[in-house]
Amino acid sequence: MRPPPSAVALALVTLGGAASAAQGAINAELGQRVGNATLGALVNNLGGTLLILVGLLVLPSMRTGLVALRRARLPWWSYLGGLGGAAIVLVAAYAVPVLGVAVFTIAQVAGNGFGGLASDRAGLAPVGRLPLSPPRVAGALLGMAAVALAQVGQPVGDLAVGVLLLTVAAGIGVALQTALNGRISAAGSAAAGVAVNFVVATPAVLLVAALAGAFTGPPVSWPTGWHLYLGGLLGVGIVASLVLGVRAAGVLRTGLALVGGQLAGALLLDVLLPDGPGARLPVLAGALLTLLAVLITGRRSRPAPPEAGLRVAPDAAPARDDRLVP
Repeated sequence: MRPPPSAVALALVTLGGAASAAQGAINAELGQRVGNATLGALVNNLGGTLLILVGLLVLPSMRTGLVALRRARLPWWSYLGGLGGAAIVLVAAYAVPVLGVAVFTIAQVAGNGFGGLASDRAGLAPVGRLPLSPPRVAGALLGMAAVALAQVGQPVGDLAVGVLLLTVAAGIGVALQTALNGRISAAGSAAAGVAVNFVVATPAVLLVAALAGAFTGPPVSWPTGWHLYLGGLLGVGIVASLVLGVRAAGVLRTGLALVGGQLAGALLLDVLLPDGPGARLPVLAGALLTLLAVLITGRRSRPAPPEAGLRVAPDAAPARDDRLVP
């Protein structure tokens, strides 16, 4: 299956980012109600895994994609993308109370930006190697500045260096998750890439929840609100949008589009929720600047002026690893 045009793919990723904002709010509320933050993440991943099992029964593309993966003989580390998603969900549960929402978000996006530049430069995603060009670096920096602007007025906690570095590392993990899942989908199918993500992530979340004592405390009283259990459904949609986006636009642009969607979704939640703070100008400005960063990172650098007596070939399109494309 060919990837969609980059504009379509990035629009889907932006919608996935809005879904991610809703997912974060749902997981946080569920964790707060049951008294354990890791249980919110666990319900999210178990719900996604259940949907994957249903997909195996009803989606031929998922089954044929998994068969194609077995024939592709990719390196073992290509299958570890789901660990990045598990890491950011688990780190958020512990880092946000320490750092505050603003610092956590900025650190996460900074890690995602650096990870996106490095992943694209190394050619981990199926679009092949993308240069470390001035527009791409400028777009990554603008995205970080936009997120910092959007966090004006949000609570700031203790600037614990260890937790801060852990959050940056988790942001890098999200970039690697996007790249590796895209690699899997290119060798198999988009549905197979989503399936592998949850198959890898869910055991990791289970293990961390067990080590954190989530299963040894007093019996949990589960809330009855049906919307609190939609995190898995949203998670499947988010991962699917990232799988499509990275195949068409690379890791950095996909990550920036996701962040833009997250800010837009957060703004919408602030307006629609009964106890929300209403529309906040910094969040709107941050969302628009992040989407501008997506456009900037898509521009190619102008070629350097040719030296005397030399001819310079026109810019070539980014290399693709055709071995990964079905």
